[in-house]
Amino acid sequence: MATTRISYSLPPNIDATKAPLAFGSRALPKLNRELCDENLVTRQRALMSLCDLVHDPEKVYEAIRVGCIDSLKKLLTDADSTVRHKATEVLYIVATHNIGRNAFLDFKVILPVSNLFDDDVEIVRKNAHQAIKMVSEIPSGALGIVDGKLIPCLVEKLKQELDEIKHFILDTLHFCMRVDAESALNSGIMPVLKALLGHDSPQVRSAAARDLMDVSVPFSGKEAACDDVEIVPLLVRLLSDPDYDVKANAAGALMTIAITTKGKYAALKANAIPSLLRLVNATTTETRLYAIKALTMLSEAPEGRKTLERFVDDVKECERDPQSLAVSRAAQIALKVITWKP
Repeated sequence: MATTRISYSLPPNIDATKAPLAFGSRALPKLNRELCDENLVTRQRALMSLCDLVHDPEKVYEAIRVGCIDSLKKLLTDADSTVRHKATEVLYIVATHNIGRNAFLDFKVILPVSNLFDDDVEIVRKNAHQAIKMVSEIPSGALGIVDGKLIPCLVEKLKQELDEIKHFILDTLHFCMRVDAESALNSGIMPVLKALLGHDSPQVRSAAARDLMDVSVPFSGKEAACDDVEIVPLLVRLLSDPDYDVKANAAGALMTIAITTKGKYAALKANAIPSLLRLVNATTTETRLYAIKALTMLSEAPEGRKTLERFVDDVKECERDPQSLAVSRAAQIALKVITWKP
């Protein structure tokens, strides 16, 4: 029988861990005030609610407009690990939107987030690295990370972080080295990447080979790769890796290193040609392209050209690549170099 008695229980669709939202345009200003509240539970509940809202780009714009970024910056130094966890999670989600990445630069959030690379809590460090990785994906963001002198810190963290987090660091360095590869080289990244080429995880191996290709773009990077006698043989070994991304990035790294004479002879000494020839008909376009270009580099050395003259037909088949004009063009150039007579 119905009565007029009011229950003290919350309605079933109310989440007690989240702050109740105000109506319409008042929601985010109210949450922003609660982010700065002295009461710990109030801050935690506000962060939980904000986490849900910022998946929407319109809400991200509104959150930036009402000052949530500055509030989140302050929460990065909060004594409570849950607050730091959720604050970095919100900032990571914000950074997945282009307007959020720009906000990181406008509000100078990069360095405060990077201070959490040393946090005791794993999820806080993971969120911090994910956020920085997202920011690095735009050129201005990568430049901001480089200008913030974070490259040496990232290289150091690459030595000691958990495998799951290492992948995010490698991605961040990949984008940053497009802006400034010399800083990474001077920070001692080459031996760190060499160690990761033999990692158990194919994701880490692939990312390490890709980053090795990036750091080898400047001449000093090519020289450093050749000075370490183990790097080129390791890359040649990865050409037979079961993972296609690993193969592609290893071929790309060899292609970059073999631009110099020293690099060509290091690859020839490591017997790279047979492994590269097996990749000219690989299923992925990127792998075929890098393999053909690497073979072109090696055929510029007389010894490489002499070996490859016996495999002209294998390269010729790639001239009619139905999937990629770039592969066809690369094969044409390779044939000209291989068949060149003095």
